[in-house]
Amino acid sequence: MSISSFRQDWLSNVRGDLLAGLVVALALIPEAIAFSIIAGVDPKIGLYASFSMAVVIAIAGGRPGMISAATGAMALVMVTLVKEHGLQYLLAATLLTGLLQIAAGVLKLGSLMRFVSRSVVTGFVNALAILIFLAQLPELTNVSWVVYAMTAAGLAIIYGFPYLTRAVPSPLVTIVVLTGVSLALGLDIRTVGDMGELPDSLPVFLLPDVPLNLQTLKIIFPYALTLAVVGLLESMMTASIVDDLTDTSSDKNRECVGQGTANIATGLIGGMAGCAMIGQSVINVKSGGRGRLSTFVAGAFLLILVVFLGPWVKQIPMAALVSVMIMVSIGTFSWDSIRKLREYPPSSSLVMLATVVVTVATHDLAQGVFVGVLLSGLFFAHKVGRVLRIDRSSDAEGTQRRYEVVGQVFFASSEAFVGAFDFKEVVAKVSIDLSRAHFWDITAVSALDKVVLKFKREGAEVEVLGLNEASATLVDRFALHDKPGAVEKLMH
Repeated sequence: MSISSFRQDWLSNVRGDLLAGLVVALALIPEAIAFSIIAGVDPKIGLYASFSMAVVIAIAGGRPGMISAATGAMALVMVTLVKEHGLQYLLAATLLTGLLQIAAGVLKLGSLMRFVSRSVVTGFVNALAILIFLAQLPELTNVSWVVYAMTAAGLAIIYGFPYLTRAVPSPLVTIVVLTGVSLALGLDIRTVGDMGELPDSLPVFLLPDVPLNLQTLKIIFPYALTLAVVGLLESMMTASIVDDLTDTSSDKNRECVGQGTANIATGLIGGMAGCAMIGQSVINVKSGGRGRLSTFVAGAFLLILVVFLGPWVKQIPMAALVSVMIMVSIGTFSWDSIRKLREYPPSSSLVMLATVVVTVATHDLAQGVFVGVLLSGLFFAHKVGRVLRIDRSSDAEGTQRRYEVVGQVFFASSEAFVGAFDFKEVVAKVSIDLSRAHFWDITAVSALDKVVLKFKREGAEVEVLGLNEASATLVDRFALHDKPGAVEKLMH
């Protein structure tokens, strides 16, 4: 890393990164505890994971300013493993998750993000905003009016304070002010301390206490593979969103390696597997965090807060953090995508809505993105398959016919390709000009076989012209129409 790159990533926004990191650290605590409870492990497992992930990814990751920690999406995958085999197998799975993610980075799988359409990313963002909001509802149901008043006051500070000054992030002001009010008035409302016990010691290095054999691998590999995929998917999507928010670019393959390195470090100090968090990343960016320092500070502050300042942190009212997370969900949601729903192509809107519905219904980001990518691929194939034109012309005597094919021939357009030829009209010679066409797969080659062999069966001489190099290679390798006895096989 060059000195200029180091300064840009670490020292270009010191004050903003320090303050944003503190806000994120405070917001990470209740989420890390909640995700630990979801996974069925002690709260310190999630808190240690959030500290480790943030600190390591700040150094090793490919996206400055992005926050990685324990997440709900990862916690849901772990539930069965913890229940059936215990914490030690989870730690082993976390290590294997890290190795798989590093392998993905080395194999440059991060580049596959370019196949994820903007509609899928928008759907992912909207679904996550909805899930973030829904996750706050338990803190707002069956509670006293005081909680609603505190939450409303928190939102008023968050949106009103920036009109006075932007020197201090409004979410940080909200947390400090509402905590002060709660302590001064002795309010009987739910606090961070009610979420679970905070750790009172620093994490220590340890190896998972599991037998090193194939049976262990057989147990942890399916979970590790799922964790690796979900973690990378969420991290790549979050990186793309932060890219847009900050108008900067990121190295997706380095991010894969960084996530893997962070998970290995996390598993070695007794933490659960984690990944990038869109909610906390948005908080970081909105609070002024831009560089790697903000992510590092978030992790370091988190550990200091829970281990050394635990008695103070326990007093933070959940209403303050709920108001911050509501701000995140409102800011994350792409309201423009709803306003322009009718302006966008129907296929794009359908992909976005399908991604939202599946993600919210299953609470599984991976399933939502998979459905979105699948629909995008199908719509794209259908659209490209329709862009195929075949022109025909005859000589003066009507004994020769020429077909000129323009467009892409593949599985979605092969049927239209075959249907464009007239096999019953008697001609002595047929020329098929493919100089402005491209053959993509064996379905296209099979369609060409069918056309040529049907013409030959009708007694016409067939000439195929103008194949480009890639198409010619595919045709030479897989075509049957130029092989001996092809016509006889077709007739039988």
